[in-house]
Amino acid sequence: MMARRAMTRLTVTDHDRDAAGLTYVYPVVSRRAGGVSVGINLNPNNACNWRCVYCQVPGLVRGAAPPIDVDRLEAELRGFLGRAQRQEWLERNVEEPYRRVVDVAFSGNGEPTTSDQLDEIVARVLDVLHGEGLADLNKVLITNGSQLHRPAVQPAVERLGRAGGEAWFKFDSATAAGRKAINDAAGSPQRARENLRICAGLCRTRIQTCVIAIDGEPPSEAEQSAYLAFLAEELAAGTALHDVLLYGMARPPQQPGAQRLSRLPDAWLEGFAARIRGVGLPVIVRA
Repeated sequence: MMARRAMTRLTVTDHDRDAAGLTYVYPVVSRRAGGVSVGINLNPNNACNWRCVYCQVPGLVRGAAPPIDVDRLEAELRGFLGRAQRQEWLERNVEEPYRRVVDVAFSGNGEPTTSDQLDEIVARVLDVLHGEGLADLNKVLITNGSQLHRPAVQPAVERLGRAGGEAWFKFDSATAAGRKAINDAAGSPQRARENLRICAGLCRTRIQTCVIAIDGEPPSEAEQSAYLAFLAEELAAGTALHDVLLYGMARPPQQPGAQRLSRLPDAWLEGFAARIRGVGLPVIVRA
């Protein structure tokens, strides 16, 4: 029996995964997507294999996705989509100008590609969208990209790509030191490069990059140059990158050391975006 508690009104600064009172399905107002994103939370245990310093998940732990009750996930998604398509629901629960459902996103409280059931879940979600007349709704896998080398993950990404979906591949730093400091990730930039190429070969792929100030300072010139060089090298190698989504912090981080972090000025983001465009990639900025 699915919960029916009152919805929390959705805003860009509150991504409460319990807003709809469900286990696996949660709506958020996504400034990155420009409307209501219907999230599929494959990590209700708050477990992730990374610990990004700006992560807003409280009580984050190291780990992987737990076993998922796929039948329950399907029932929650069908029920929620039926409500979310009604104009009165949007007017009651969503602030302007975000009153439209823009996508279904495999995301949540951790890294979704750590789920061994990912391909089954993607297939089931696509079936639901087709049955609800929403096959053309955008479908997004929001991923840190660390598991794309796994054979269990690749069929899900390929299935998503065949259905017209896309992957948002997190890439905040092109240096080992930067990745350790920002993402607390052990994987090397070379592994990220290999996984990015796999991802881009299976599905339309967008780079998503979060930039923050640490102790009031933006990423160093060395960090910026390494990032730009990485993108230039991938374009030269023929990696099919769609664009870059460059964004800053919108919600308070919940990880240790959060007090050291702050938003960068809009002008800084726009300046860095211009440098990325100079490499040859379109950029969308979400300050």
